[in-house]
Amino acid sequence: MIKIKTREEIELMRQSALIVSKTLGEVAKAIKPGVTTLQLDKIAEECIRDQGAVPGFLGLYDFPNTLCMSPNSQVVHGIPNSESLVEGDIISIDCGALKNGFYGDHAYTFPVGEISPEVEKLLKVTKESLYIGIREFKINNRVGDVGYAIQQYCESHGYGVVRELVGHGLGQKMHEDPEMPNYGRRGRGKKFVEGMVVAIEPMINMGTQRIKQHRDGWTITTLDNLPSAHFEHDVALVDGKPELLSTFAYIYDALGIKSNEEDEFRQEILVL
Repeated sequence: MIKIKTREEIELMRQSALIVSKTLGEVAKAIKPGVTTLQLDKIAEECIRDQGAVPGFLGLYDFPNTLCMSPNSQVVHGIPNSESLVEGDIISIDCGALKNGFYGDHAYTFPVGEISPEVEKLLKVTKESLYIGIREFKINNRVGDVGYAIQQYCESHGYGVVRELVGHGLGQKMHEDPEMPNYGRRGRGKKFVEGMVVAIEPMINMGTQRIKQHRDGWTITTLDNLPSAHFEHDVALVDGKPELLSTFAYIYDALGIKSNEEDEFRQEILVL
């Protein structure tokens, strides 16, 4: 059952989403060759707690850490460890926070130093597909409209769209209805209504769409071991249109990137 949020609840969710956004910004400052994902995980936990929240993933379904850290061919749900990142890696970082009874859930795929042009294109297209999908999250559209838009864009570039892992509704639980696949058919699925909040999160592979799960019960990798990218925003349906609750602005501030990609999804310009 889809749980509709009031304006007051959406504002509480914005607080949780921005805690995650700020945390990813702090993590971004530390990403470089030689750092371990466990070190990044510690930075994230401290940042979330310093903002008066608790890590949303830590202990959720018995997950052991604050961040899901998925380098290179790992798609999602990688467990932080003591291995160092190296020049040319990419690292998908998914983070959650819980405050005032509501979750934020947000992800970004980072380059580690200089990456190949082919992998850079994968990241670019995947992030572009996120905003293409968000544009379809509007009154009277349906779940299939979002998935179709993401699928068509990514497959037009020759990439594989993961089927087994999907976005989701968000609220007092990390995973609520509806499921938000990154593939689909226009006009199919549940209809979007005012007050819905969802996490839209393309998970796109350079090669095959097929994946495999590892024995740790968490780590998901591409079947052909080619790279995978993952970007995620929290989005509310307000006045019939998509409104971002999360932001990449803190990441971009840390990395010195200029972008206006989020402006169309905000009622007000975000002030850092």
